[in-house]
Amino acid sequence: MSMGYRKRFDPSSTQKFEEESSSESTGDAGCSMYVYTDEIVLAVNIALATGRPLLVRGPTGCGKSTLARNVARTLGRRYYESVITSRTQARDLLWEVDLLRRLQDAQAQQLAHGLDSYVSPGVLWWAFDQEGARAQVHRSRTRAGSAFEPGEYLQGENAVVLLDEIDKADPDVPNNLLVPLGALSFRVEETGEEVRAHVPPLVFLTTNDERDLPPAFVRRCVELKIKSPSSDQLIEVGTAHFTDVSENLLKSVAEIFASSNEFSTNVPSTAEYLDTVQACIHLGIEPGSELFKTLSRVTVWKHGRVAPTNEGL
Repeated sequence: MSMGYRKRFDPSSTQKFEEESSSESTGDAGCSMYVYTDEIVLAVNIALATGRPLLVRGPTGCGKSTLARNVARTLGRRYYESVITSRTQARDLLWEVDLLRRLQDAQAQQLAHGLDSYVSPGVLWWAFDQEGARAQVHRSRTRAGSAFEPGEYLQGENAVVLLDEIDKADPDVPNNLLVPLGALSFRVEETGEEVRAHVPPLVFLTTNDERDLPPAFVRRCVELKIKSPSSDQLIEVGTAHFTDVSENLLKSVAEIFASSNEFSTNVPSTAEYLDTVQACIHLGIEPGSELFKTLSRVTVWKHGRVAPTNEGL
């Protein structure tokens, strides 16, 4: 039997989408884009083929979080995300119970029978079963104006969900997600309802490696390590993000980053590269000028990085 590489995810090398609104601080306002490598495309395809979560490692600012959003747009899927903190519990990602509102209702003698009226779906519930989550919102006594679906691009049948910075959570959180992510189902304790994914969502998990993840959890993931970009890759990213920018500027900034890689183990990120280019564009600072050298100290030589003494920038 002849086999060939059949991609379920096959983006352009630079995948760009116009957005109705944008919270991004770099690049063209109102657009979302990602520059893909073959390794990234393969990792996404493996996650799709196996149904496993994709654990994305890499330094802050290397594009881990924006990858999930761009993949969702490329595949035409619904998109949900949750930024993990040290206070996040695994159940928060599945469902939450508004005990404060229940107490207020009790004091106002408006207490509903049972807890079903106080249960709100979490992002994994929405990703697993959109219609079931909507039904739960309808059953709950959520105050008018606060009942909404916490996602984007909500018309797709399938979903992409991002659990951002999973390493910030207590180690019990990844362990407690093993069963829901493995079985693609969970039971809501307060109501007894079984929530099951009709179609497996594509789950992205990001980590800055600030804390080791449990080995059992990592074994159940597909892993992608986003490496520090080369000068050529930085120039490609800059070209994709900025229109009508001189190639000399993109190369000059990329050279600073190549130099910083030689002098520091704390390698600058793609986001810092884009910030530097954007500052030069908006402030009219030319490569080779004294201001350009000063700007590089502000945007690149920080976090313990030491600039070369010859300052041949």
